[in-house]
Amino acid sequence: MAFQNKNLSVIAYANGFTLWHYAASETLSAIATAGYFNSVKTLMNIGDIVIVNGSDGTSIKVVGVSGDNVTLSALS
Repeated sequence: MAFQNKNLSVIAYANGFTLWHYAASETLSAIATAGYFNSVKTLMNIGDIVIVNGSDGTSIKVVGVSGDNVTLSALS
């Protein structure tokens, strides 16, 4: 399944930072694939946080960019 805009929501926004929530019936690894969020890359900023609910659990990820792709990586 591909990214679905209806599954993405803003929890909080301040000073150029956004806390997002995304829920889908896909696995966390599928959702974290580079480019998955490319259709909304103009909305997301490097360093934003995404709480992801997938079919196999919940994870907190950090938004990044690799080439032309939006990426999600583990929160460190």
